[in-house]
Amino acid sequence: MTYKLGTVTILLVEDMQPMRALIQSVLDIMGFKNVIIAKSGEEGFEKFCKHKPDLVITDWMMDSMDGLELIEKIRNDEDSPDPFVPIILMTGYSNQVRVETARDSGMTEFLAKPFKARDLYTRIVQIIEKPRQFVKNDYFFGPDRRRRKDEDYAGPVRRNLDKKND
Repeated sequence: MTYKLGTVTILLVEDMQPMRALIQSVLDIMGFKNVIIAKSGEEGFEKFCKHKPDLVITDWMMDSMDGLELIEKIRNDEDSPDPFVPIILMTGYSNQVRVETARDSGMTEFLAKPFKARDLYTRIVQIIEKPRQFVKNDYFFGPDRRRRKDEDYAGPVRRNLDKKND
């Protein structure tokens, strides 16, 4: 399916200029015309509050405030204008512990560097076509980490929301 993405506002938070330029170019080719750039997590949060983007794409490893800290601030800070915004977290470290840490931080999608333009597009389409409900408890606020329903699961109901589906 083709989307008209020209009115979508994206906040791109990346401290490395070559990677910023590359991602911005890819987003432009995809049809995104409103890309706001931030070079650090602090600047990213300021621009997030000011521009209220529809999507945030952030690098993980940045000085002073990294991507996980930015996600935490977007999801939980009282000044955050939209804690439900979809967030794609990029990183060059994709071992299982890193992926689980990223998932548990409240990000929406994970993107391992280096990546192809199609990989980024796939994550964006996933956000559009299959938005995830949010979960809030004492330990976590973010998109539901369960991606699939196991139709063969025969164990006890694990969440109150599951009871409503019976």
